[in-house]
Amino acid sequence: MNVTLVQGVVQPRVPIHSVGAMAAEPILRVRNLEVTYYTDSGRAKALDNVSFTLKAGEKLGMVGESGSGKSTLALAMMRMIKPPGRIEGGQVIVGDTDLMSLDQEGMRKARLSRIAYIPQGAMNSLNPVMKIGAQMMDAVKSHLPDEARPAIEARCKRALQSVDLDASVFKMFAHELSGGMKQRVCIAIGILLDPDVIIADEPTSALDVVTQRQVMETIDNVQKAINAAVILIGHDMGLMAQFVDRVAVMYAGRLVEMSTVREMFTDPKHPYSRALISSLPSLDNKGVFQGIPGLAPSLLRLPSGCAFHPRCASVMPTCSTIRPEAQILPGGRSVTCHLYDGEALHEGRT
Repeated sequence: MNVTLVQGVVQPRVPIHSVGAMAAEPILRVRNLEVTYYTDSGRAKALDNVSFTLKAGEKLGMVGESGSGKSTLALAMMRMIKPPGRIEGGQVIVGDTDLMSLDQEGMRKARLSRIAYIPQGAMNSLNPVMKIGAQMMDAVKSHLPDEARPAIEARCKRALQSVDLDASVFKMFAHELSGGMKQRVCIAIGILLDPDVIIADEPTSALDVVTQRQVMETIDNVQKAINAAVILIGHDMGLMAQFVDRVAVMYAGRLVEMSTVREMFTDPKHPYSRALISSLPSLDNKGVFQGIPGLAPSLLRLPSGCAFHPRCASVMPTCSTIRPEAQILPGGRSVTCHLYDGEALHEGRT
């Protein structure tokens, strides 16, 4: 894991540009987004009433175990959920445009120009029989059909150079590139039309730690250049500590905590967030690995009440019967946990 440790403690990134970002209005508003998969075994709610906002120039890290709904959230925001999945409701508002209300042609135009998606597997995302330049030009032509070919080619080469790739990559095939180069090509495609929002779905999952850092620095530099809001989906808490401004924790399709990166790593509130942070390796306990007991529940058979209660170290009787709702704590952080119900919210009890 690419993680900064000082005296056994993860050192979170200090946001450089977040103060300016916080003063602006949100560029992205996700409201009550719900996604359900209808299967032969039953109905599985993969996203359950997910809401958050993001400002221009801000980076949000989305973390959680496999199956928690992170990638489903990304695909739902792009309206790329396929049967048997279905977007049941909610809004994804970029600027003043609700992507959920657009027709198919309107959404096709919004992809890449308003909201872009950097896929998880760059190895499988590029067409193996087309040159990189041809793929990039196709993407631009579909949005700017009247733009001249030389202008499109120049735009594509600038995008490649902005992610530290030589313009010669324009005439290469995907098999001629390394894994890190392919991932940077995907980033270049994502920024061709200067989108307002970039979603990066585990962009470093198949890369070595050195290339991971190069790719993350590329995303960081590109994001600053176009002042886009970035959602970084992943498992690597160390990368999150170094590169994002805020962290959102998902569990069983719900957003259970959202806070600044420093608050998350120094004072996590939700018991699941605490367990995730505690599972990070520490210099104080070399060779000792602390996991989270039990397994993430099946979305087809979620426990009653709080979905995390069978694994929770702070479980109370009410947790098994009543589903908690999001609480806004002093300072603006959001936590979905019964520990902060009622007077506990005002007392700041943990």
